[in-house]
Amino acid sequence: MAARVRWENKRNMAFSGSTRVSSAPVVLQVLPSLVGGGVERGTIEMAAALTDAGWTALVASSGGPMVRELDRVGAQHITLPVQSKRPSTMYRNIGRLERVIRQHGVELVHARSRAPAWSAMFAARRTGAHFVTTVHGPYGFGLPLKRLYNSVMTRGERVIAISEFIRGYILDNYRKVDPAVIRVIHRGVNTEIFDPEKVSAARVIQLAEQWRLPDGVPVIMLPGRLTRWKGHRVLLEALVHIRDRQIRCLIVGDGREGYRRELELLVQKLGLQSMVHLVGDCRDMAAAYKIADVVVSASTEPEAFGRVVAEAQAIGKPVIAPDHGAAPEIIEDDVTGWLVPPQDPVALAGALDKALALDTAAREALANRAIARIRNEFTTARMCAATIDVYRELLHRDPVVPGGVG
Repeated sequence: MAARVRWENKRNMAFSGSTRVSSAPVVLQVLPSLVGGGVERGTIEMAAALTDAGWTALVASSGGPMVRELDRVGAQHITLPVQSKRPSTMYRNIGRLERVIRQHGVELVHARSRAPAWSAMFAARRTGAHFVTTVHGPYGFGLPLKRLYNSVMTRGERVIAISEFIRGYILDNYRKVDPAVIRVIHRGVNTEIFDPEKVSAARVIQLAEQWRLPDGVPVIMLPGRLTRWKGHRVLLEALVHIRDRQIRCLIVGDGREGYRRELELLVQKLGLQSMVHLVGDCRDMAAAYKIADVVVSASTEPEAFGRVVAEAQAIGKPVIAPDHGAAPEIIEDDVTGWLVPPQDPVALAGALDKALALDTAAREALANRAIARIRNEFTTARMCAATIDVYRELLHRDPVVPGGVG
């Protein structure tokens, strides 16, 4: 009881001068920008869940087009230069965030990226606010002091890992982290959007016409940014082994023009021009997945979660992915999809043969299993509820001072 009284006194002093009048918990999420991407999407989904729960949701970033989405869900955006990695700016951001915390009565700060996390951690220390981090991916250690710089993401009172793979990465590389502070919360799929029953035939027909797909020809799809580690070359080399099949392969996504040209030249070299089409970006991925007969993730590096793997299964599509990273957590091998050795075109070709050979009954059974698994384990609602549980856990006990982990 005495410890709790001391904490309440400390918090009252920290929040003196606050304009907050509501007793609802106030949570501040901090990230570099709201331009686009999985981290940004998760931030907005959490802000929406907090406001739905009657909490106050604040987000600090340098801004971007997704700020409009925060406005729509009833959250408040605060523009700060937290994207900067300049030490002088990061230092000044401590004071800026401290003022935000005091002004709004913030009780918990959730940092989602390294540069803003350093500023947020020290601001939380100054004010007595709780400090939570999410590790969204493995960080490299190539440059001197990089391990120290990255370590801020392991210094929260609670450290959220977006997969068991990331939990293992944290414990393998930061031995001083107490495993008890880590909470594994998988990223979620919005099953209101990625629901096969809600994707109209008109949307599917529009995409099929846009991409000039012939009727009755099976479609293999690899969605993702045009970047080398996404493994486009692995898929193209696999297609050589099944080139006698009548199929279309759609590579969906944008990226560097130089890499796109590199892929186009490889398609020509392998003689796959009639089979492979680079269709660019797609704004209706739910309809795109519904067009596909099989969806491929071919990443050459382990993925921290793998949004494509989860979204495609939510639509009920067979998915093939490398047996590394978080993919084995999402796919039940030979039950809801197939796992293959990374960077193995022959194994990928074999899995493609299996997927394309499914008859109607087997395809429907796999779809039902995949949809059920995603809805039971990997939804946005589940992710948000588990994260709010972490917040509640901290807001009802004395805080641990962030830091001290190397």
